[in-house]
Amino acid sequence: MSKIIITAAISGAEVTQEMNPAVPYTVDEFVREAKSAADAGAAIIHLHARHDDGTPTQDKERFRQLIDAIQEACPKVIIQPSTGGATGMTATERLQPTELNPEMASLDCGTMNFGGDEIFVNTENMIIEFAARMRERNIKPELECFDKSHIDMALRLVNQGHIDRPLHFNLVLGVNGGAAATPRDLLFMRHSLPPDASFTVTAMGRQQLPLNVMAMAMGGHPRTGFEDNLQYSRRVNATSNGELVARLVRIAKEMNLDIASPDEAREMLQLPAR
Repeated sequence: MSKIIITAAISGAEVTQEMNPAVPYTVDEFVREAKSAADAGAAIIHLHARHDDGTPTQDKERFRQLIDAIQEACPKVIIQPSTGGATGMTATERLQPTELNPEMASLDCGTMNFGGDEIFVNTENMIIEFAARMRERNIKPELECFDKSHIDMALRLVNQGHIDRPLHFNLVLGVNGGAAATPRDLLFMRHSLPPDASFTVTAMGRQQLPLNVMAMAMGGHPRTGFEDNLQYSRRVNATSNGELVARLVRIAKEMNLDIASPDEAREMLQLPAR
């Protein structure tokens, strides 16, 4: 079995320090959390940007500050900016991090009802636009799919020539409006992928750990971190992203699985040469 690539989503756009004081807002806090995750074994840092007051932003210069600071502290780690941003942001706003030419970036493959009046909009034309920007700038897209229909959309755009192989998916379960975080739904989504595609599994809250373990058992890769789950155990907050990563490393080793370094992850995902 291939090595396991651990992704740490260290901040997200929705969680706050009121929920867990360790959620990063400032540049120094982002560096602290990224380094804790990388030192524990994460090969990829999935990055949302925040202002110092915690407000989510897709501002290119804020991303530049964060990426430069994280790369100085963790020179080998793969930094994967989000192009999802937060609900209500325009496509132009959301695409700003791609101007920094990262190795990877997330590419959301469908529209979502996030709850109430919040709609996370990703029209077919937007997905094509985002894919074209990533191809133009030699950025590997992580195809973020919250539902089976998102996988179908991604594969249709692959067949139309908008998205290049080899494909890497992120199967996101347990988000309002998407597939439930259950073994049944994960199996359905995983078996909807092409056999030659690689995949990461993201699950929300208390389902994060069981579905991360299931992902590793199926030959996939896990994502952990504060964006998805703030707690280490029931009613006990995690003290850092690194604590969550370290738990996955321990479990993987008990399963006789090796952890991929950032350079090994680059090779496995066939990231574009820089």
